[in-house]
Amino acid sequence: MKYSEFMAKIRKGELPHVFLLSGEEHYYIDKAKEALLGRLFPDGRGREDALQKVDGDLGLDALLAGIESAPFFADKNVILLNGTNLFRDSKQAGGDTKELDSLIRLLGDMPPYSYIIFIAPYKADKRRKLYKNVAKYGLVLESEALRAWNINDWLQDKLRSLHKDMDREAYAYFAGAVSMMQQVSLSYLDQEFDKLALFSKDRRITKAELVEVFSGLPEVSIFALLDAISARDSKKALTLLHRQLADGTYFTVLVALLTRHVRQFWQAKVLMKKGIRGKALAKPLELNPFIAEKLGRAAAGFDEAVLKRAMLMLIDADYLLKTGQAGNEVLEETVILLCRK
Repeated sequence: MKYSEFMAKIRKGELPHVFLLSGEEHYYIDKAKEALLGRLFPDGRGREDALQKVDGDLGLDALLAGIESAPFFADKNVILLNGTNLFRDSKQAGGDTKELDSLIRLLGDMPPYSYIIFIAPYKADKRRKLYKNVAKYGLVLESEALRAWNINDWLQDKLRSLHKDMDREAYAYFAGAVSMMQQVSLSYLDQEFDKLALFSKDRRITKAELVEVFSGLPEVSIFALLDAISARDSKKALTLLHRQLADGTYFTVLVALLTRHVRQFWQAKVLMKKGIRGKALAKPLELNPFIAEKLGRAAAGFDEAVLKRAMLMLIDADYLLKTGQAGNEVLEETVILLCRK
């Protein structure tokens, strides 16, 4: 189940005795783990004596003994296996054993004083018997890595928790800024929104506040440059390119993001030829729907031959700049080509 459903389950009612927190998004796993331990140890009472943390895997014999052993100094045993390999693909994790079969049987009849929390920082193999039994008798969190196109749920939850909102202009900037990130760091975004909440007097977060928060990230500060290219505004685009270079942005970052932008234009044009338009571009382009629709409108104004030439120029620029055979003029030429009407 997803994070919001998992959290709702552990906030109410009686807790099961088996949990699996799995997936690539560590932010959600960490939040779920702390919330779960908070339910098991209200006000932290008994946590030090009852909680057994193990990095990696505990031997199955020792794990079985730990589950079945009655606690001495607390009213429960809580075993946390952080980074377990038990839920990997069967070829990677090894075949099933008698001990593993014993563990699977025990999950369906856990002692009333024992709890086990498996943390698997990867996509768990749902075909394994162990996974199926944890899902049957306990709760499973599937923490998928967030990208720009599926961040809206997180954003809305975060704004609700801060008792804040943002207008359309601020949201447009946020969506565009996040779309520049190759990987979305929820921990970073979480911290920055907490800072915003402290210093923003009004309920509504403004675009100006977001610009200040994200201005330090090279990928995000290039957002305005790519916007100018989309608008075919050569004067503004060249000014922003020179500013990026003067501020010390590495040419490799500029080349990578320009290449990605041109590729997205090209992909959008191909998709629109197939009748996929507007917000429907979001899924195949892996973009936020708002940004995908905007990119599609901009892509319609570019000729495929120009995009192909720009892509080849950027490939050459990457090589020439890395080998010192050319200067920043190769980037300027590409920007001028893309902005030419």
